[in-house]
Amino acid sequence: MADKIKEAMKRISQNIPKGGMPSGGGGGGAAAAAGKAVTALASAGALGFAAYSSVYNVDGGHRAVVFNRLTGMKPTVYGEGLNFVVPWFERPYVYDIRTRPCNLQTLTGSKDLQMVTIGVRVLHRPSPKQLVWIYQHLGMNYDERILPSLMNECAKAIVAKYNANELLTKREVVSADIRRELVKRASSFNVQLEDVAITHLSFSPEYARAVEAKQVAQQDAERAKYIVIGAQQEKQTIITRARGEAQSATLIGQSVKKNPGFMSLRRIDAARDIADIVSSSGNKVYLNADSLLLNLLGDADDKFEKSVRKNSRW
Repeated sequence: MADKIKEAMKRISQNIPKGGMPSGGGGGGAAAAAGKAVTALASAGALGFAAYSSVYNVDGGHRAVVFNRLTGMKPTVYGEGLNFVVPWFERPYVYDIRTRPCNLQTLTGSKDLQMVTIGVRVLHRPSPKQLVWIYQHLGMNYDERILPSLMNECAKAIVAKYNANELLTKREVVSADIRRELVKRASSFNVQLEDVAITHLSFSPEYARAVEAKQVAQQDAERAKYIVIGAQQEKQTIITRARGEAQSATLIGQSVKKNPGFMSLRRIDAARDIADIVSSSGNKVYLNADSLLLNLLGDADDKFEKSVRKNSRW
């Protein structure tokens, strides 16, 4: 740009006549004054352009390095605010040193030879004090040059140490191992990693179906186990009930032997229960004594027969 300005000023000076007009000194003085005005205007424009080109601004969260055409990269890293350079001889390059994300998804194999698709997100930023080295070796797009290859290599190396089921049950451990390896590798390129996280983890459709079938089989086995336990408990309940009924029958038999009136008492209790059930129903039912298990007439006949035998003896 400065070369173009110099060339324009040269053309303007060549078009301005050096001598006066052949006749009349006033015309020659006017031409000379016009030439001086144009020269002054061009000089002012060049000076303004030079002043504009000699300053640059570094925004917040950014740093700058300067390349000199004569000496190469300057060793100083320039901070935020207004900075100065020599026009044409020096050129600034501004880096964003704020934390930025980088996402990568890769297909790799686990320890048990299962294909795994893993997605990793990395929060990174360049080391502010090493921006000169980063520009000399990696350029402005340093993250696109190194992070994808590093993330891909580290993720595959770590996943290969675990089985497919361990990738699910030990996800935090896997993430920590990937972070440790990435931080170690990225530090050699003067790139700082703030956080590493596993954002996606999936297996092949065949393995997913096998895992689902295994889970279904385990659920069926658990269900069958509970069914067996329930049957055993029911069997134990039946045995306990049978033992109770047997003991009850034994006690009833002993009571009948010791006290013959026990059966009459049980008949009265049964008749009372039958009468309560019949009376609470909506239908009107008439039952005889035999249905109520009282057998009142039979008892009366027995008493009458006993009394007759007793009197006949006398």
